[in-house]
Amino acid sequence: MKAQDTNLTGKLLIAMPAMDDPRFAHSVIYMCSHSDDGGMGLIVNKPQVNLQFSDLLEQMGINKAPGVRDIRVHFGGPVDQARGFVLHSNDYTAATGTLEVADEISMSATLDVIEDIASGAGPRTSLLALGYAGWAPGQLESEIAQNGWLTCDARSDIVFGRANEHKWVGALKLMGIDPLMLSGTAGRA
Repeated sequence: MKAQDTNLTGKLLIAMPAMDDPRFAHSVIYMCSHSDDGGMGLIVNKPQVNLQFSDLLEQMGINKAPGVRDIRVHFGGPVDQARGFVLHSNDYTAATGTLEVADEISMSATLDVIEDIASGAGPRTSLLALGYAGWAPGQLESEIAQNGWLTCDARSDIVFGRANEHKWVGALKLMGIDPLMLSGTAGRA
């Protein structure tokens, strides 16, 4: 597969059971961009274990308005883990720039989206990820050809759903695949 043949922007990548990189084992990645220049996505099913949104706000010196719910902070990927990315519904546009990824989902990576969420003026639905998954030109296509990933259309309930432990199975079921029937070894017919 070549980037010009299949653009994966707005799609889900689903790690195959044989994924040997523990950072990506059973990962579901929402692809924010994909082109001949490479790809960028956010893991949407691996919450940060020891970091809450309110803790992050405190570290950043941002006050949270009363009644504003905590959003989950996720491990978005191994690249630039100190940087935050917010996937969100298209009902919000950050003051300094928002990338509309697909019909229902946008991404903002500036401080104003976090400030707006903390004040209660942010998007209706959101997911905060620290770090991202990135691929050099041709790298993702090679990983897909080696049976490292499956791809499918994204749905908001998978991307933003609260049950992270069920997103991998849910994404496979979107494709009509029973996870118990997947082989952990690659092959060609």
